Amino acid sequence: MHADADRVIAHTRAWVERVVIGLNLCPFAKAVHVKGQVRYVVSDAADPDALLATLCDELTALADAPADKVDTTLLIHPRVLADFDDFNDFLDAADAAVRALRLDGVLQVASFHPHYRFAGTTEDDVTNATNRSPYPTLHLLREESISRAVAAFPRPEAIYEENMRTLQALGAAGFAALQAQCKR
Repeated sequence: MHADADRVIAHTRAWVERVVIGLNLCPFAKAVHVKGQVRYVVSDAADPDALLATLCDELTALADAPADKVDTTLLIHPRVLADFDDFNDFLDAADAAVRALRLDGVLQVASFHPHYRFAGTTEDDVTNATNRSPYPTLHLLREESISRAVAAFPRPEAIYEENMRTLQALGAAGFAALQAQCKR
């Protein structure tokens, strides 16, 4: 798993650098990336129960870590929940885990998937690419960091709209080429 994990992390890190930061899809990502405060974890879970256990471990680890050392965690799970609908259903369990660990209001889980699809969109809608990652990924975030970043951003509600324009201008072929670069 070590060599595979290194490859998965390299692909994910390239996606963060080229897509998330490169396209400015998340204007808050660059600071934590540059400071080395993003923890990349590859789960070898092969079923949702094992992934849930890993998620609980990682939520606890993030909550216990000093924010200046680890501000956010990307929990990448290439062996489980490859089907987007199954992944999307799992998000209820992820949110329940946050509550069960009494981390509601402290941490939250965002979601990224190679086949991400927003409600009301078709699978080939390029705007889905804002949440399309190389592998199924759960993004564990500190609520305090989100609040601070949003407060410092002049119009946080405009991020979504700008992302849609960016991806529409890039187009499906442009996004596919960018994603392919991440897996080199």
